[in-house]
Amino acid sequence: MTYGQIGQLAGSARGARQVVRILHSSSKKHHLPWHRVINSKGEIGIKAEGAAEHQKIMLESEGITFTNRNTIDLEAYRHHPELNE
Repeated sequence: MTYGQIGQLAGSARGARQVVRILHSSSKKHHLPWHRVINSKGEIGIKAEGAAEHQKIMLESEGITFTNRNTIDLEAYRHHPELNE
């Protein structure tokens, strides 16, 4: 899913940045699957050294294929929980 998609599902259509903050501050403590969240362009949004590569390795281990260095095909991989209801 994308940060904005999660924000929208949580009731805040413009809440992408809040999602980033929550994932950054709470993922370790609450074992959140932070690595499965990317930006709306299908890109790994983390800029910290080593963190983007770590996220990419984790996604690839789950069968995600990248179209270029740090980008995935959102049409192929985006999760749509609202369609499962």
